[in-house]
Amino acid sequence: MSLVSVVRGLSAKDARGLGVSLGLTAAVAAVGSAASVSTREDYQELSRPSWSPPGWVFGPAWTALYAMMGTAAWRVWRGGPEGRKEPLAWYGVQLALNALWSPLFFGARKRGAALADIGALWLAINRTGMLFWRRDRTAGALLVPYLAWVSFASALNFDIWRRNR
Repeated sequence: MSLVSVVRGLSAKDARGLGVSLGLTAAVAAVGSAASVSTREDYQELSRPSWSPPGWVFGPAWTALYAMMGTAAWRVWRGGPEGRKEPLAWYGVQLALNALWSPLFFGARKRGAALADIGALWLAINRTGMLFWRRDRTAGALLVPYLAWVSFASALNFDIWRRNR
């Protein structure tokens, strides 16, 4: 089943809601991309662990994760107004923490501050995921790869911070 066929089957309201949700996550992605696009050389010059992925992996990984995140938030939103305020508020918190990480790590080169941010992000994703799961199991499941990736990124951030202090 393609995304186009899924969208064609949606009501106009649901299609707009999905578009808004994906657009919001795309805006967060743009912040991260803008902060990291000119720092490719800086990243290559850092002392990194052998298990650090090549730079080209991050773009496709984050693209898939943002699509899943936006879809998950939309599923929570479309479930109706009753009980969606707290899960979507936590979603906003984790989006803000996510948007902050790249400017800290790449733009400001504050690897320790980025490590603190990604720790808070990990906690916020956990809370968001639990709340999403209670409301819509598919929405909660869609955040599992995001949590796994941020877990990996946290370990990578820690190791890079430790090596480059």
